[in-house]
Amino acid sequence: MVKILLAQLNFLVGDIEGNCEKILKTINSARTAHKADCVVFSELALTAYPPEDLLFRDKIYARILKAVDKIVAASKDITIIVGSPWQDDGKLFNAALIISDGALVDKYYKIKLPNYNVFDEKRYFKAGNEPCVIHVKDIKLGITICEDIWNEEPIKLSKQAGAEIIININASPFHENKIQQRELQISSRVKECGLPILYLNQVGGQDELVFDGSSFVIQSNGEKISQAKFCQEDLMLISIDQKTKSVKSLFTENHQTPQGLESIYQVLKFSLKEYINKNKFNGGLIGLSGGIDSALVLALAADAVGADNVHAVMMPSKYTSQMSLDDAEQLANNLGVKYSVIAIDPLVKAFEDALSPLFEGMKKDTTEENVQARIRGVLLMAISNKFGSMVISTGNKSEMAVGYATLYGDMAGGFAPLKDVPKMLVYALSRYRNSIGSVIPERIIDRPPSAELAPDQIDQDSLPPYEVLDKILELFIEQDISRDDIAAMGFDKDVVARVIKMVFRNEYKRRQAPPGVKITQRAFGKDRRYPITSGVIEYLEQS
Repeated sequence: MVKILLAQLNFLVGDIEGNCEKILKTINSARTAHKADCVVFSELALTAYPPEDLLFRDKIYARILKAVDKIVAASKDITIIVGSPWQDDGKLFNAALIISDGALVDKYYKIKLPNYNVFDEKRYFKAGNEPCVIHVKDIKLGITICEDIWNEEPIKLSKQAGAEIIININASPFHENKIQQRELQISSRVKECGLPILYLNQVGGQDELVFDGSSFVIQSNGEKISQAKFCQEDLMLISIDQKTKSVKSLFTENHQTPQGLESIYQVLKFSLKEYINKNKFNGGLIGLSGGIDSALVLALAADAVGADNVHAVMMPSKYTSQMSLDDAEQLANNLGVKYSVIAIDPLVKAFEDALSPLFEGMKKDTTEENVQARIRGVLLMAISNKFGSMVISTGNKSEMAVGYATLYGDMAGGFAPLKDVPKMLVYALSRYRNSIGSVIPERIIDRPPSAELAPDQIDQDSLPPYEVLDKILELFIEQDISRDDIAAMGFDKDVVARVIKMVFRNEYKRRQAPPGVKITQRAFGKDRRYPITSGVIEYLEQS
């Protein structure tokens, strides 16, 4: 029997020394506690994924070599497979290093480099073209990396080279339904090659991405025999029968991966916790409004880092309703977070007095509304600076898409957990959160959404109903469907044209928005890159 330990670990980008220490501890545990013959780590484990332009810094490679030397020294009586950037003959590769008995014995260079959505590996790496099959005792293991498994060729090459088991190391980020897509893809590879596949994924939050782990093993007959934890570190110990080449899980627990709203909520919570902790903030700070978005963000923050580490601040103006004041206080009390109230009317008056000579004779408009939002942003940032907590922005994807947010106001913050969450999904997630413990007052969920920056204001005074808006945005942003084709689906042509114009017109705002975690097929940020300056709006107006 051959025993392989798959280590689903949370690494920190750029922390080569810290990542190496975690790898060394796991190697020691694999050898002593688990009696493993082989231990496997995820794609680019030494640097963590994605290292991005850190790879252009020459000194990083000396640090990598020192780390590899330490791993080599720790490799007595065990085979180690670890992902790392690797320089070879003046080229850089996304590599799996095979280390055994005090030597770097082989290397595999990733063949298929993804260059779409959030991936731009061709910016950094050259593609490999050779399979790598290693011997652990008398079992032949074929090594592949992430994107390789989404294509037939690398697995076919590995099998032709004699592989009896396929190991695939990954840094595969989450989006809705991604776990099911992975399993379908790996199952199709197993069916094609007739070999078991051991799929190991990275876990952890990294800026706009969450790596959910959810590693698994599929037997040659298509049966899934092991499933690692979701959004948590985990180990899977696998045995391989040396005669039959069949695989078996030596840990009996087979973790269930959450689905639907549960999976999205867990990812949002995990990403917020990771961002706050990895960037060493002293908890979270949220500007409460009494509305649905800030309510959900406050619940997420309390769940992510604990109520004792969260501060909610209500900043009412003369337009803030008593309902909003009551609901915000009830929400904060339900969650047990610190709660403060700062009235902004005196500050608004000071701004208006200072600007009145310039604005004399002009009607009030969104300018005065935005002043209120910006005053709130300034107050939150002052509290953040003083106490070291991170301002958590509360804007959702629908608002970010059409610019229904104030630059340097409610867009202020270090992280926006709802940035890729459409408004209707905000409602669904709020109801989900209440289903596991009622904390958000029902009136917040039921009332019409309002920015409360003007008398009797509701969002739908200036926006289409969110049910309509979200569907148009999904078709245009995530599916790249044209204006005319969207209208042909039954949507009002003028509404579609107006929404799309707002999307293009507000690109400059989104460039200045805080990062937020990707949960949909296409998120704003590195996943969707459009020019700020273009003739698209003029074209839309003419066509």
